[in-house]
Amino acid sequence: MKKFNTAGPSIAEDHFMIDPLVRIDIEDIESLIADKRYFVLHAPRQTGKTTCLLALMQRLNAQTTYRALYVNIEAAQAARGNVEAGVAAICSAMTNAAKFYLQDAALAQWLYHGDGATAPATDRFASLLAHWSQHDPQQPEQPRPTVLLLDEVDALVGDTLISLLRQIRSGYAQRPSAFPQTIIMCGVRDVRDYRMHTAHHEIITGGSAFNIKAESLRLGSLTPEETQALWLQHTTETGQTFDPAIWPELWADTEGQPWLVNALGYECTWKDRAARDRSTPITMERYKAARERLIYSRTTHLDALSDKLREPRVNRIVADVLASDDRQSQSSQYPSDDQEYVADLGLIATRPQVRIANRIYREVIPRELTWVTQTRITHDQAWYLTPQRKLDMPKLLAAFQQFFREHSDAWIEGFSFKEAGPQMLMQAFLQRIVNGGGRINREYGLGRKRTDLFIEWPIDEAQGYFGPVQRIVLELKLWKKGSLDAVLADGLPQTVDYARQCGADEAHLIVFDRRPDSPWDDRIWQREATEQGWTLGVWGA
Repeated sequence: MKKFNTAGPSIAEDHFMIDPLVRIDIEDIESLIADKRYFVLHAPRQTGKTTCLLALMQRLNAQTTYRALYVNIEAAQAARGNVEAGVAAICSAMTNAAKFYLQDAALAQWLYHGDGATAPATDRFASLLAHWSQHDPQQPEQPRPTVLLLDEVDALVGDTLISLLRQIRSGYAQRPSAFPQTIIMCGVRDVRDYRMHTAHHEIITGGSAFNIKAESLRLGSLTPEETQALWLQHTTETGQTFDPAIWPELWADTEGQPWLVNALGYECTWKDRAARDRSTPITMERYKAARERLIYSRTTHLDALSDKLREPRVNRIVADVLASDDRQSQSSQYPSDDQEYVADLGLIATRPQVRIANRIYREVIPRELTWVTQTRITHDQAWYLTPQRKLDMPKLLAAFQQFFREHSDAWIEGFSFKEAGPQMLMQAFLQRIVNGGGRINREYGLGRKRTDLFIEWPIDEAQGYFGPVQRIVLELKLWKKGSLDAVLADGLPQTVDYARQCGADEAHLIVFDRRPDSPWDDRIWQREATEQGWTLGVWGA
């Protein structure tokens, strides 16, 4: 029985999948190949790049006009800056791929026992490509043009990557008779974003090392229609149904990111053991529970996001988004190339404004960035529960005020995202309390000037979310200048609007006083306010 795929290329016999050649502009790609162009196909990790490349190779080989070969060169990453070892790994990967996909063992014979054995590393890969292009075992008299699909190119670093790009460039003029007609380089980043340091600390960019690139194509996410169609393949296969109310939630959670779409499908239909009985419909509550399990699991895909956040180019942009600010300070003036790079990584969307790419990433990024902080917070959940097992929010927020007063300066200084420090510390505190018992949904983004938190807390443990649920909205605002009355004039209506949108029972506005000379005694306060018929808790920190 087919399943949703969360690891490696998708296989039609084993996995639910959207036709990979539908996801790329196959007509455009075939035109580039016919025009003898070299180009880049890039996309975030685990979006289906390898599946698309393998499907393209199979399509081209079935047409018999070309000899197409897919080669994954990630193994050469281990060579770091060692050109000899790196080129050897690249050449080995190509000869192994030729044996597996084309049943061509002659390429390995030439590399290890022919002229390739004595070729210097700085020319060996170019010589291998030339030999492959001139020798066709099936048509020796008139070799078919070759198409090389190189995957994981941007996994290489330093002199190995420079050597690869320059060897490809060196044979470009000999195509197609003595060099591949087309080379497609595939990775997470566009070639212009390759930043390479030579052994002599020379810095060059991929664009200057590979200035023969004709075009850069980006493999996008699934559309809303494709996202739903993928899940409905499971219904067609098994008869198990999904609540139609899930579809807008699935789109908001993933925005079509292929790994997330598949991972949620796998959680709903397999990791949920009760759902293995295909007569059990997938309800909205089962979907939400699967979403929480996925977020808490800190899987390899989600965990890898935090590694990217350490890069300065990424850090600057994500810091602005996390702060939900519209600052025009010098720190916010990042180059457009940096914004494109972070978008290429799949971390942000840039339309209609710069924001975290999807709702799950919006949940995961603050959790990952505050994970160590969460583990060091000593407050536990039981202390904040009423006898009716509700969250006692006034008690919890009063405790946060004291916690923030004692620890904020030291802990925010330790955050790499200092502008978003107050909001991050609040989320870490809440996550420690709510974790495992309830849900925290987050809304933030560049220019919003606020962070909204929506807490869902099941009152009856036995019934969980199928029983009564306490719903609480918290709105977080920074007060940097002007009067408190102006901050409240903005914040109170926004808090009520968000509470109504979420169907909340209770709402609080937290104002973080970030004025440089404001004493702590003036920052900590609590009051009630009435807005549009709602009674709100208003807290200073």
